[in-house]
Amino acid sequence: MVLIFYNLALLTVLAAGAPWWLWRMATTQKYRQGLGERLGRVPQRLRSTDGKPVIWLHAVSVGEVLAVSRLVQEIEAAFPGYRLCISTTTRTGQELARTRFGAARVFYCPLDLPWAVRAYLNALRPRMLILAETEFWPNLLNGCFRREIPVAVVNARISDRSWPRYQMLRSLWRPILGRLRRVLAQSTTDAERLIELGCEPAFVSVSGNLKFDVRAAQEAEATSILKTMGSGMRILVAGSTLEGEEAALLEAWPRVLAADPNLIMVLAPRHPERFAAVAALLAVSGASWVRRSEWKGKAVSAIPALLPGQIVLLDTIGELASVYSLAAVAFVGGSLVPSGGHNPLEPAQFGVPILMGPHYTNFRAITDDLRTHNAIRIAPRGELAEVLVELLTNRKDADAMGARARHVFEQQAGATARSIDALREVLQLPSVSPATASQQGRAEGRT
Repeated sequence: MVLIFYNLALLTVLAAGAPWWLWRMATTQKYRQGLGERLGRVPQRLRSTDGKPVIWLHAVSVGEVLAVSRLVQEIEAAFPGYRLCISTTTRTGQELARTRFGAARVFYCPLDLPWAVRAYLNALRPRMLILAETEFWPNLLNGCFRREIPVAVVNARISDRSWPRYQMLRSLWRPILGRLRRVLAQSTTDAERLIELGCEPAFVSVSGNLKFDVRAAQEAEATSILKTMGSGMRILVAGSTLEGEEAALLEAWPRVLAADPNLIMVLAPRHPERFAAVAALLAVSGASWVRRSEWKGKAVSAIPALLPGQIVLLDTIGELASVYSLAAVAFVGGSLVPSGGHNPLEPAQFGVPILMGPHYTNFRAITDDLRTHNAIRIAPRGELAEVLVELLTNRKDADAMGARARHVFEQQAGATARSIDALREVLQLPSVSPATASQQGRAEGRT
């Protein structure tokens, strides 16, 4: 009955919003891209499975694709008899996934419409569906349950920001989440919230955060160019910035540059659709700047050397994680404005001193852990320039803070191995009721 009401509400929203969606598709490429796949047209490249059963892994966008990168490698090594197919929701996530995992097995996740979901489940016939974080879609989950396809959730979390909304819809989620086969939570708080929403306690465990296991796969082209063209200079990397944060950084830039004249800044907006707006902001700022995209296809010898005080607009996808390795200091965006923050682990793995704003609810557990170890600085907009100057000029203390951040990163590793163990159990064991699983867990605890 809940699913019927959900589908009626979904169709009503789609019908009401149809004019807007049609206008956006006509005027914006990102809304047209992958539309056929989203509506249930299964691409031919997915139909050739070489006789291997399929595991379907869904990662929403860039952040989730990065988080499961190591897991994808380990799944392939642990389950060589299976073909892994990967879906994303966003265009940027799709592009990165195709680059990292190969286009032949990457596709757009269907909209949560019964016929679209049915088309993919019929074509792929997956032996298991793996969801990254908390991408719960009722029709997709119900379609798996009806076909007795086990569903596992890895890196599961319920952020402080989304928790009230989940609580309001608890009656919708309880009958759905109670049928998940495994839920591997990032933290104890996440596990408790998922159980409260309806997940069976016997099937919920804390595995840690997959992002602690992710290493920059290889040096990005931008990193290599910056090493050469910015040789002898220090770099401030401002990553995953949102609207309002670039202006704050540009406001602080003259003071920061006065304290460390041999400095350049790499500015990396979170969303590609904002590259043009940030470029326009830089154009009127009075600062010397260059687009990273202008270097594409050029030999390093043909690229003008960077000058002290220059700003590089990192208007590419998938290079930020590697560029963080060059940072003297890293500012992690989405945190000066109330948007929940972004992932501080990317610079932490390189032992880079990290600065964030006060808004980090999306990464509270990670950030609080770093704060406990004095491995990150938190500053509001009004103190941004002051703290940047302090970190850049007090190198001994900044380097020690960066070393502590790397230690936290290394100490928290292991979520991937724990996830593989749980997924192996899901694939190899027959269907087990929650009560039986609970009894087995108590029996294992007595041995």
